[in-house]
Amino acid sequence: MLEWNTYRQQLKVRIGEIAKLSPDTGPKTRELISLAVAVTVRCDGCIAVHAEAAARHGAAQEEIAEALGVATAVNAGAALVYSTRVLDAYEQVTAAP
Repeated sequence: MLEWNTYRQQLKVRIGEIAKLSPDTGPKTRELISLAVAVTVRCDGCIAVHAEAAARHGAAQEEIAEALGVATAVNAGAALVYSTRVLDAYEQVTAAP
């Protein structure tokens, strides 16, 4: 089972490290990533905004398809990983005295 307070503290440290690295990502790459995220979180508004921005920054349809393929792979994998959390929660509820 996840210890949420410890996890939150670990995240703060790691996020701080990422903020320091913050590479100078090009706008086209940023928009392709944004499209993959938009699909993963099912945000129509995000799709509308980032599809236009990706096109404006010169993203080709093939590049967009590659980003969407990654989103599909991650989302399906995430569903499987989070399914283990459901089983964990269920087992804790049913094991309670």
